[in-house]
Amino acid sequence: MRLFTGISELVTPELDVIRNAAFAVDAGRVVWRGAAADWNGEASYTVDCGGRAVVPGLTDPHTHAIWAGDRLADFESRASGVGYEQILARGGGIRSTIRATAAATRQELIALARPRIEALIRSGATTIEVKSGYGFTPEAELRMLEAIAALADLVAARLVPTLLIHIPPTNAAERADYVDAVCHELIPQAAHRKLARALDIFVEREAWTADEARRMVRAARNCGLPFKLHTEQFHRVGGLELGLEQGALSVDHLEVCSPEQIAQLGRSGTIATILPGVTLHLGIPAAPGRALVDAGARVAVGTDLNPGSSPLFSIAQALALAVRLNGLSPLEALRAATDHAAAALGMQDADRADFLVLETGDWRDLVYTLGANPCREIWVGGEKIAL
Repeated sequence: MRLFTGISELVTPELDVIRNAAFAVDAGRVVWRGAAADWNGEASYTVDCGGRAVVPGLTDPHTHAIWAGDRLADFESRASGVGYEQILARGGGIRSTIRATAAATRQELIALARPRIEALIRSGATTIEVKSGYGFTPEAELRMLEAIAALADLVAARLVPTLLIHIPPTNAAERADYVDAVCHELIPQAAHRKLARALDIFVEREAWTADEARRMVRAARNCGLPFKLHTEQFHRVGGLELGLEQGALSVDHLEVCSPEQIAQLGRSGTIATILPGVTLHLGIPAAPGRALVDAGARVAVGTDLNPGSSPLFSIAQALALAVRLNGLSPLEALRAATDHAAAALGMQDADRADFLVLETGDWRDLVYTLGANPCREIWVGGEKIAL
């Protein structure tokens, strides 16, 4: 058993703040926490945190960390005033990433994704959701999921794989056949091979309709997979209502969420995941984080790490942006990347010894700092990882 001492502020999984604190870890789990003066047990050795703050490890509940190619031409076009949806409609955007990713081998995808995931870990993420979605064909999507499974053995954080059904074929006549392939081939294979922990669907004017998504949700449920949705990012086309009706784990984006929808989310058990990196990068309105919290919704925050709309490689910076752009308090932001983010992934493991030792003695520096890493040490399962 190890005893961690020299902690100016310890933020517990319940988000209580204990000053002059200590905690004990045994077999990768926290077995005691409290004021240092109250410890009366025995430890095999002691770790001195040097008067710094300690917070729970963070969960990033929404990333697209595995892709090939780049979107630098899109970035330059947007800087010249071309809209995100216009770029997508003319074959750029997600479709250009699909072409590059579908052409990559599994080993190439692993090599490209690993440093991105390691950057998220250095920023404090000890659990990271990683989506497919840039493969498009069933074969390429499964190859992406296989790459995520391989990455899980190479990095220190827990990776949670999600099968994302991203955008439809460009030929409208092929949509129904594509949905059939997703429902009868891709989803069953991903579930049977345990390559995905959940299904995600992009419901948007330039993507899938709510009716098409409903078919995919039904197929996922038949295979025992929970689901979530990308929805209410640019337009309201029924995705949020579908998610609440069918019991989605989370509905993600929500930039155009209406007051009526905010109230519905507040009455539901579905997590509202907001992604402030998109607001910063695309210059679109921020999701109504403050209003969602005030309505009683459980709000999570993710990086949405992806090449097109959120090249954000830090979960700590995502929280800092959520305070500034979405109106969350520092404590609400921390909850959004701990308890609520875990719930968005269908996970709960409060006693696992995943924690961050910050650079300073005040835990609020985690969400205050911009442009520097507030994390000094990352511990996963009670083991310090190399940064």
